[in-house]
Amino acid sequence: MNRKILLLAIAALASFRGIAAETPRLIVQIVVGSMRAEDLARYAENFGEGGFRRLTQGGTVYTDSRYDYQQTTTPVSLATLATGAMPSTHGVIGSQWVDYTSNAVVGLTDGRKGPGAYHLIAPTLAETLRQHAPGSHTVTVAAEAVSAVVTAGRGGEVFWLDPGRCDWVTSPYYAPAVPEWIDRSNDERYNLSYIASEWRPLLDRDRYVNTRNIRIGFPEKRGKRGEGRQPEGGGPELADDYERLLYTPAGNTAVLGLAKQLIAQYKLGADATPDLLCVCLDASRRISEAYGPESVEVEDMYYRLDRDLADFLTFVFAQVRDGNATVVLTSDHGTSPSYDATTEEPDRFNARQFEVIVNGFLNVRYGTGDWVVTYGDKCIWLNHNLIYERGLDLADVQNEVAIFAMQFRGVSHALSATAMRSSYFGSGYARRMQNSFYPRRSGDVILNLMPGWIEERDRCRSMSGSMYGYDTEVPLVFYGTGAGQQHVQRRVDMTSVAPTLARLAGVTEPAASEGDVLPEIVDL
Repeated sequence: MNRKILLLAIAALASFRGIAAETPRLIVQIVVGSMRAEDLARYAENFGEGGFRRLTQGGTVYTDSRYDYQQTTTPVSLATLATGAMPSTHGVIGSQWVDYTSNAVVGLTDGRKGPGAYHLIAPTLAETLRQHAPGSHTVTVAAEAVSAVVTAGRGGEVFWLDPGRCDWVTSPYYAPAVPEWIDRSNDERYNLSYIASEWRPLLDRDRYVNTRNIRIGFPEKRGKRGEGRQPEGGGPELADDYERLLYTPAGNTAVLGLAKQLIAQYKLGADATPDLLCVCLDASRRISEAYGPESVEVEDMYYRLDRDLADFLTFVFAQVRDGNATVVLTSDHGTSPSYDATTEEPDRFNARQFEVIVNGFLNVRYGTGDWVVTYGDKCIWLNHNLIYERGLDLADVQNEVAIFAMQFRGVSHALSATAMRSSYFGSGYARRMQNSFYPRRSGDVILNLMPGWIEERDRCRSMSGSMYGYDTEVPLVFYGTGAGQQHVQRRVDMTSVAPTLARLAGVTEPAASEGDVLPEIVDL
C-alpha cells in the first residue's frame, strides 16, 4: 500500500511539474518602437480592457527593465533582444560603419541579394529555435527592412514594407518571392486602405494627458467639422503613401494586420512544436521622433495601438490551440525629451559641423588631408590609411581627437577606441560606452552627449541613442503560458529576454547570449 501511495505521489508531482514547465505552442514578441517604461502607466486611464491593460493586469510586469549600454538605437537594441548579447558581443553598433581597409561605408543589411543578415555575427533566437526544435516556424514582420532582418537573423519567413508601393516584400536572401496570398493582397493595394482616412484625434481634447498637438487638430467646438489651430512648424511633410503609413498609427495597424494573417496562413501554434512570431512596430518610433513624447500625436498613437493590440491578442489566443501562447511586449529603447519642448535654447548637436571642425583641427596639427571618413551615431571614423601614410601613431591621433571633442558644446564624454580596447571600465558612463563598443566596427572616437541633447537631424524632435534613463528604461511584460500575474520590481537587463524565451520554448539559449534566464518565467 505504501509503495502504491508513493508511486501515485510521484506521478502527481511529475504531472504538476509538467504543467509548470509547459511549453507554449506560439511565442509572440511585440516590440513597440521608442516606448518608454513610464508610458504604460502614463496613459493607462484611457486604455481599454483588452490591450495594454490585459497584459499588465494579467501578466508578469518587470517595472525596472533597461538596456545597460549607450548606443540605444533601433538596430542595436533589436540585436540585443534577438541574441541576448551586448553590442560588444553581437557586433551591431549601428545601421552602418566603416571598413578601415577601403574607407568604404558598410550597411548593416546591405548585400547582393537585397536586405539580409550578411553582417550579423551572433545567432538570434529565431535561428536557435529552428536549429534545436526541427519543425518550428519563425516568422518576422516589421515596417522597415532593417528591423525585420536584425530581429530574424538568417533564415525564416521575413517580411517588411516596400517604400515604393507599400507592398509587403521579402528579399532573395530569404525567399525567391512572397507567398501567393501576400502577392494577391499587394495587387489589390490593400495597405492603402489603412491610410484612406485622415488622422484625427480618437478622444475628446480634455481626455488627453499631453497638451501639445502638432499635426492632428481638435475641432474648435464639439461637433464642428474641421481642425483647430495648428502650432507653428507642424509635423513632417509626408511625401508618399509609405510615409503616410510610417508616420501615422496606420503603420502599426498594417503590421499587426499582416501578423494575424501570418498566424493563420502558416498555422503558427497549431502543433506541439513551438513557433515564434516577432512583430516590430516601427511607426511608433517614427511618430515619437517626429512629434516628441510630450505630444498628443504620440499619445493618440498609443490609444489606437491599444485597440489594435486588443484585437490582435483576442485573435492570437483564439487561434492557438488551448490558448497555449506567450506574448512578450517590450521596446527597442525609449526616447529623449523634444529639443523644442521648452522655451530655452534647443539642445542639439550638429554632427556635420563637428565632422568638418575635427578635420580642420587635424589639418592644422598634421597637414592638409581627408582625415575624417565619416561620422554617425556618436562615432567618428578616421582615415587610418592617411594616418599610417604620414607616419603617425593611431592611438595618439585618436586620443587627441577625443580631447578636442570634449570642447564641443553638448559633449559630455569622449573616449578613444584605444582606451576602449586597452582598459576595462567596471562602472559609470565608461562601462556603458564600452558595452556598446565592438573593435572591428566602432569608430575611432565615441561621444556621449549631455542629458537631453540629441543630434540635429531632419524630422526629429526627439531621438534615442543615449545611456540616460529616458532611452534605456523600457517596458517588459510577459503574458500567457509561463507568466503569472505579478509585478517584479528588481532590476532586469534586457539581455535576459532571448535566453528566457529560448528556455521557455525548451531549447538551448542563443550561443552568444549573456543575460540571465528570468526565474519568474522559467522555473530553474
